[in-house]
Amino acid sequence: MMEEKCGVFGIRTIKEEMLAHTVYYGLYALQHRGQESAGIVVNHDREFYSHKDLGLVGDVFTRDVLKALPPGNIAIGHVRYSTTGGSSRINCQPIEVHHHKGNLALAHNGNLSNAAELKRKLEETGSIFHTTSDTEIIAYLITRHRLECASIEDAVSAAMDELHGAYSLVISSPSKMIAVRDPFGFRPLCYGIRPDGAHVVASETCALYSVGAEYVRDLEPGEILVFDGKDVISRREHCDRAPKKTCIFEYIYFARPDSRIDGISVHRSRLKLGRLLAEHSPTDADVVMGVPDSGIDAAMGYANKSGIPYGVGLVKNRYIGRTFISPEPEERHSKVRIKLSPIRSEVEGKRIILIDDSIVRGTTMGEIVRMLKDAGAKEVHVRISSPEFLYPCFYGTDVDSKENLVACHNSVEEICAMTGADSLAFLPLSALGQITGKEDYCAACFDGNYPD
Repeated sequence: MMEEKCGVFGIRTIKEEMLAHTVYYGLYALQHRGQESAGIVVNHDREFYSHKDLGLVGDVFTRDVLKALPPGNIAIGHVRYSTTGGSSRINCQPIEVHHHKGNLALAHNGNLSNAAELKRKLEETGSIFHTTSDTEIIAYLITRHRLECASIEDAVSAAMDELHGAYSLVISSPSKMIAVRDPFGFRPLCYGIRPDGAHVVASETCALYSVGAEYVRDLEPGEILVFDGKDVISRREHCDRAPKKTCIFEYIYFARPDSRIDGISVHRSRLKLGRLLAEHSPTDADVVMGVPDSGIDAAMGYANKSGIPYGVGLVKNRYIGRTFISPEPEERHSKVRIKLSPIRSEVEGKRIILIDDSIVRGTTMGEIVRMLKDAGAKEVHVRISSPEFLYPCFYGTDVDSKENLVACHNSVEEICAMTGADSLAFLPLSALGQITGKEDYCAACFDGNYPD
């Protein structure tokens, strides 16, 4: 089962204000990145006040919960889907650490590839872990260096020398907010500024706009940004230590279409995916349809390039999460029909080209094809706007076993038969570079070329 990434958010103001509501709105905009848990930590007069729990943002943060959190001048938040560490309340973020030089709160998007090694070393020197998340490892490592360093940013920089893998971080110390992006830049991270001068950090630009902040720029891979309430200080000692390798699946699926990652529009990237699919895998049909929501933009691109009309044939129930969020396979199957419903009048008697972003196990696509044919579709030709998943991901997507990847054990023809589609084609691996117009991306889950 392929799982979700996480979303991080932070704000630093000059004067104290009720920041919990602002972080709430930011996390709501990032809900697509994690639907397992949510948390907010508010820095009020150098003391931390927090609320974290399992569930969606709107369920975890009721009106009364938000009112109970005090005003502050720094607040950070997190939405999570588990990568390293299981699904339990104790793993909710942001992680908090209290030590004699002050407090530390940390929100993390990514996955450390050397987590086990670092944890063992920390335990051997007295660290006691309360969670199973690699975020606690990062927090303890920074804390350990903070006890020896002159500043929190020095401690963060020292910790980065030991961290391997993917990490975009938002950190609160008693007086500063710090944003960090790993030297490969696997995970997105950007910052903006509100008209009143408050600085906002978020996983995606859509979260900046949701709180009235104007996008300034993305963090460079390896960059540390320090926000002290007045200035923004950039530390670049870890920049250019590794080739840039932003996760290509951000553009294919994870990010919201209205976001920009490293200056590139996600919506336009997905339109391009659809056009590339139409070039490489054309077929005769009456209508092109996208699986809501992630297949819609690519379907529009396919229709535009092929000249076949775009149509809406599936309606999404907005009150249910993504199908692979379900912890049990049998629940995931039943949720497909609850989540998606065919429009019989638009489907019946039609030859359909159905666009989706990926096939992991193949079970979800099989359910969708069956639904369309039950609704009277004459033919269903499936086109996937990514290559086949062939390798596990160690950088936060949590595709951790080839056993879970249908393409590892079956040919395209066999997958087509399993899903019941009339034909099936994936985006060629060679076309990935055309999505962003650059070659500075990580596609290890497709090609096995791991950067780290």
